[in-house]
Amino acid sequence: MQTMWLGGAEWLAVLRIGLGLWWLESWRHKDKKEWFGGGGIGWAASVAEKHKWSAVRSGFDVVVKPRPVVMAYVVAYAELALGLGLIFGFLTPVALVGGLVLNLIYLVLMIHDWAEQGQNAMMALISVVALFAASWQTWSLDAALGLF
Repeated sequence: MQTMWLGGAEWLAVLRIGLGLWWLESWRHKDKKEWFGGGGIGWAASVAEKHKWSAVRSGFDVVVKPRPVVMAYVVAYAELALGLGLIFGFLTPVALVGGLVLNLIYLVLMIHDWAEQGQNAMMALISVVALFAASWQTWSLDAALGLF
């Protein structure tokens, strides 16, 4: 049997890096002026206020609505940190769990909306696979530094 040009560990690293690039693109494509000016959180507020689940509405009203500027920065820079962490393989398990949580928040917020459900579901799935397959063992700062 002929071997593939990459082994399983390398393909898992490719998957991890690809997920990181996806997070980096999420950060890059935001119109930062509009986003930090309240546009992104304003859109999320309009989704949350008509959400069918009261827990989502009240959770958004308690956590996000009182601090829209802070939350805009938290979301944007979390996406940047996730992207860089996954691409470079630094604190990878933390980035994978953080990304999974963020994708699940996005999925729950938009469960009754049309927006990006497939993207969030696939990103969450990749996070789970990359986490349980220890994708940081190859091509990562974690491996080079002996972390995890």
